[in-house]
Amino acid sequence: MTDVLLVLTNCPDADCAERIARALVDEGLAACVNRWPPVASIYRWQGAVETATEVPLLIKTTAARYAEVEAAIRRLHPYEVPEIVAVPVVVGFAPYLRWVEEETARDVVT
Repeated sequence: MTDVLLVLTNCPDADCAERIARALVDEGLAACVNRWPPVASIYRWQGAVETATEVPLLIKTTAARYAEVEAAIRRLHPYEVPEIVAVPVVVGFAPYLRWVEEETARDVVT
């Protein structure tokens, strides 16, 4: 098990996705954020089945920075209840995982 997390969220459009991705990297909360092509989401919200086009983000961070990542997404995201889920990275290429940890260290100067 590593300290690295993959955090997932979906944004309503490319502008929102870009704003969140840049803020997370600029603030040193994420080493990298991948913005994926739009996807069709089907979900239940307030008792009704909804369909929306959303832009997924795959955020590489650490468990130590998760609370700040969540707070930043909540601050910048227009949804009342945005998807914010973290998946632990169990194993991975050691140099890459070190890079994520180094880029999200609290003492990184931007």
